[in-house]
Amino acid sequence: MRLADLIDPFRKIDTPPPDRLGAFMRWCLAGAWPMLFLAAGFSATAGIMEAGTAWILGRVIDTATSGGQDLFFSARNLAMILGAVAFFLLIRPVFFGLTALSNNYIVMPNIPPLVLARLNRWTLGQSVTFFDDDFAGRIAQKQMQTSNAMSSVVSETISAMVFALASLVGTLALLGSIHPLVLLPFIGWLGVYFFLIRWYLPRIRKRSAARAGARAMVSGQIVDAITNIKTVKLFAHADHEEGAALEALHEMRERSLEFGKLSASFRFILMCLAGILPVMLLGVTLLLWQSGSATTGDIAAAGTISIRIAQMTGWVSFTLMGMYANVGEIENGMKTLAVANRIEDARGSRDLRVTAGEIVFDDVGFAYGRDIGGVQGIDLTIKPGEKLGIVGASGAGKSTLVSLLLRLYTGEKGEIRIDGQDIAGATQDSLRRQIGMVTQETAMFNRSARDNILYGRPDASEAELIAAAEKAEAHAFILGLQDGQGRTGYEAHLGERGVKLSGGQRQRIALARAILKDAPILVLDEATSALDSEVEASIQAALSRVMRGKTVLAIAHRLSTLSEMDRIIVMDQGRVVENGTHDSLLAKGGLYAQFWHRQSGGFIRTEAAE
Repeated sequence: MRLADLIDPFRKIDTPPPDRLGAFMRWCLAGAWPMLFLAAGFSATAGIMEAGTAWILGRVIDTATSGGQDLFFSARNLAMILGAVAFFLLIRPVFFGLTALSNNYIVMPNIPPLVLARLNRWTLGQSVTFFDDDFAGRIAQKQMQTSNAMSSVVSETISAMVFALASLVGTLALLGSIHPLVLLPFIGWLGVYFFLIRWYLPRIRKRSAARAGARAMVSGQIVDAITNIKTVKLFAHADHEEGAALEALHEMRERSLEFGKLSASFRFILMCLAGILPVMLLGVTLLLWQSGSATTGDIAAAGTISIRIAQMTGWVSFTLMGMYANVGEIENGMKTLAVANRIEDARGSRDLRVTAGEIVFDDVGFAYGRDIGGVQGIDLTIKPGEKLGIVGASGAGKSTLVSLLLRLYTGEKGEIRIDGQDIAGATQDSLRRQIGMVTQETAMFNRSARDNILYGRPDASEAELIAAAEKAEAHAFILGLQDGQGRTGYEAHLGERGVKLSGGQRQRIALARAILKDAPILVLDEATSALDSEVEASIQAALSRVMRGKTVLAIAHRLSTLSEMDRIIVMDQGRVVENGTHDSLLAKGGLYAQFWHRQSGGFIRTEAAE
């Protein structure tokens, strides 16, 4: 096993992310702690060696000045000389090398994927309302921002903060060995230093969080405009989108200026404080030397370590500022990503087993947490293999009914059963594996045509893939595809959300995907609405074959798409108001008859139509 594999960057964690900063950071890093402590141990040892370097230098100078020029390289000094050489040529390089190896090879390559994989897995489990309420670009930005910031905090803590704190401990021991009077001014200086850090860093963290939020809003605004670029151009609103982006950029600039002003004053004050330290320590040591209480080597040791600590002050202050800025970004990301807006499987949930395909809605109600809207009092039984058409005006509750069947929302009243099994007690994945769906707004990935169709059943063979494409009337046009990278046919990429295809082409690939999935329950939501009449006729024939033996729910505004349905229900204001065959509903003269007569033609040739 490689040293880099000592941290598993893809280790899953089943607990939700906490909404408190410290607990959230521990959740992100769970499983990596042994290697983090090991890397911190190497860094601490290297930090103590800073004081060790000054101490050895002081002893060498004392030995040189006390014995005279001729006696330095003598037998009595051999052990000291060999020890100093071993320290500088072997011990010190080895521990600094181990620090670099553990931090740069074992820790740092693994932390970003570890954190990002966990955040992404949690985010993918959120309910659809989580994504409906935010920018896609902003959510992605928050994931990347949080993982990168966490990586920086870990790296800087190990390589800078642990190293610096160990150096301070070593310095305290070194100065105490010289004389307590040298130690006292250093302790006073540390008190002022930590007071300034305590005052500045929380403010830096707060302003960093505000800057991160403004930056994520810029990303969300720009990605939203680019995602809808055709709409922007069709409505000639490039100036409007530019104005919205500039407004977000102005906000980001103001938050960045606030952060920059505070951080500049922080660094300036600490650098001034750093300049005081060598003067204090050298001055006290020289006074002690003058009184005979310190040696020449003590002066060299105190001067060396004071200059090193002064230099380190600037480095540590810059690192601390960056760390607190990153902590602010982590906190900002946590507030977006660690929320629990999801539908969880009930404890003890089992896989759904579909043997026949009967669907029962038993007094089902759902209103999106409001007093009105959604569906109410739905009592409906769909027999195994029955093909049910669903008709209604926009907002009547058709899509809500289907979303409840798929558990995209949790019903507030009643229950839905498939083959006698309450879907609330089934795992969501097993439920959705039993339902194939083709929607009006077809969802395409910016991947190859092959990958998009195989999404229905990734383990399908090449022959099954092509057969599904042929049934959906997609095979011919797929062979003619070519993307900007020169990939052709089934290997051609379709662009973001399938923008390189026409609406009809996208829908045919979505149909091929559903055909390949071959689920026992099929939901069609305006499945052929983007097709011209000729293509629709050919695909209707394919759908007739696909629907055989399946329980089908077909939502339609265009009534001609309901020719294969055994029964039709009409929804209005969240309720089923009519239920029957096409002929019986026409004869009733109700809402369905009004819909039918408003449309030119129909879905079958009736005697009246002839």
